[in-house]
Amino acid sequence: MTAELWRPSFERAHGTLLARFMHYTGVGVGSDRLDYDELWEHSIGEPESFWGNFWDFCGVIGRRGETVLERGKTIADARFFPDARLNYAENILTKPDTEFRLIFYGETGQRRELNRNQLFRLVAQIQDGLRRDGVSVGDRVVGVVPNTPETAAILLAVAGLGAVWSSCSPDFGKAGILDRFKQLNPKVMFCSDGYFYGGKWFDTIETAVEVASELDLGPRLVVCPYEGADADFESGSGGGLSLSDYMCGSKNFEPFFERVGFCDPGFILFSSGTTGLPKCIVHSVGGTLLQHLKEHRLQCDIKPGDRVMFFTTCGWMMWNWLMSAMASGASLVLFDGSPLYPGSDRLARIAEAERVTHFGASAKYFDACAKAGATPAASCDLESLRTVLSTGSPLSPEAFDYVYSDWKDDICLSSIAGGTDIIGCFVGGSPVSPVIRGQCQKRHLGMNVKVFDEWGTEIVGRPGELVCVSPHPSMPVGFLNDPDGKRYREAYFSRFPDVWHHGDWVELTAEGGLVFYGRSDATLNPGGVRIGTAEIYRPVEGMDEIVEALVVGRSKGADTQIVLFVRLRPDVELTALLKDVIRREIRRQASPRHVPSEIIAVPDIPRTKSGKIVELAVRDVIEGNSVRNTEALANPEALEFFRNLPDMAASGT
Repeated sequence: MTAELWRPSFERAHGTLLARFMHYTGVGVGSDRLDYDELWEHSIGEPESFWGNFWDFCGVIGRRGETVLERGKTIADARFFPDARLNYAENILTKPDTEFRLIFYGETGQRRELNRNQLFRLVAQIQDGLRRDGVSVGDRVVGVVPNTPETAAILLAVAGLGAVWSSCSPDFGKAGILDRFKQLNPKVMFCSDGYFYGGKWFDTIETAVEVASELDLGPRLVVCPYEGADADFESGSGGGLSLSDYMCGSKNFEPFFERVGFCDPGFILFSSGTTGLPKCIVHSVGGTLLQHLKEHRLQCDIKPGDRVMFFTTCGWMMWNWLMSAMASGASLVLFDGSPLYPGSDRLARIAEAERVTHFGASAKYFDACAKAGATPAASCDLESLRTVLSTGSPLSPEAFDYVYSDWKDDICLSSIAGGTDIIGCFVGGSPVSPVIRGQCQKRHLGMNVKVFDEWGTEIVGRPGELVCVSPHPSMPVGFLNDPDGKRYREAYFSRFPDVWHHGDWVELTAEGGLVFYGRSDATLNPGGVRIGTAEIYRPVEGMDEIVEALVVGRSKGADTQIVLFVRLRPDVELTALLKDVIRREIRRQASPRHVPSEIIAVPDIPRTKSGKIVELAVRDVIEGNSVRNTEALANPEALEFFRNLPDMAASGT
């Protein structure tokens, strides 16, 4: 049986921007009803009408043009708004009747704030420096930067000039940064002088200087002091020019906005896989803006005056997603550092202090809070909070329970899913629909998401491959250094002809929601039955003795052996008795087929810098295959343990 955890009141549902859009289009609305599924059917059946109406509904600044969708021979060839001209930063900084702020919290307790006028001026002054360096339309500017107001200003300055922005977080090592930025040939690189994490200061100037030298940027390395643009930093220290000197006393208070084509490149993100160099995924200016406007306004009900806080670093696409919330008139509450330092209630207390309306983090963050016994509902006043968002990995049913019991019971809990590949979401929230335990609420508007079996037949009610069978605005422009588009098509369109194959193993439910079981390339296949890894994580990570886990399928002759790795609490030992308890719990909550052949304790679980565990990298290591791009990992040293494991013979169940 499905469990409904929350349903919006009539007044709340009818007061949403989604309801307003339904009235605007006349679709999915009646005197006493709001039918999300009817609007979704319209959005995929008549995309020209849907996206054209949405552009007008949002009042996008720019020239729209007559054509909404120019269909090509394949999905990959489709182009939205081919005649449009617009600017991403202009749609944030010059929207009428909106006032927003950037509010920053650091680990040390520092709080800084920029109002809209101050941000407007800072963007203009940064642009003076960029223009002196010859940055113009299509040029690339990069940043190794923390999540601060100055970083947001740099992004907007670059976007205002029609240039292309790409960033990673300052905890990346030299090799990881070079693997990414050497492919871009940037004109200017911004960096921080350091960052805090877990109560410690990490100086990053030396790494940034070495990277800039190998990128041949010379004096075009610009250092943004972590304490703010006006903080003391001596230009020339290690070869960097301070941000204040880069602006060179500019008196320019008016940013410049160069309008470009809807499909022109605006952002470059990187795949976080651990095989080969990171792929440079190029995203369009218009596709990013319009997709984020839709997700923010219609799927999340973000309105002018709201305050949005999403815990992310600048190396995760959710940072780009967060920045775009300013285009809906929302203030941003930024946090940089460890979300659990000095205590697991740190972010909840900030949300309370700043009257946050929309709070988000990775699923792993909520798991960690639950394990730590954090109960924000008891210790914080979260009256302003309307929506909680989770992404990065599947949010377990138990995590749904935790959020409603220990955060707030009257919220829309939106488990959202998509990723770097589309700089947005395929599925997620609907502020007019109920929340069902363990499910992403709905397929997003304009995203013709289906579930296919292995033969490409559409299925409902059982696991399969997540696909999208029609074009959408935030499909990538393509990959960098892929002139004929071959690698791009192989990445997304080779599994099913002319269908976007996303690589998630999911189930479409009778309620129209989706349950995620993990990545389809990491699914297990014991005895020829495909099993999603999330089906094992749920019972295991619900045990008090276990902090987190990782499961892989190891080849064993013609079959697959399930191997479970567990990171235990410091005071717990993996005894034969505990192994039996783990197996019994998996069998009880899942099935006998889910029970691992081997259970092994490990000191740490390797994960990417955005918090995703890397099942495929561990599988490669234990099977003797090489792993590249370890710089994508937050803790690459964790892989070393797996290299020296003794032979793992099946122990039976």
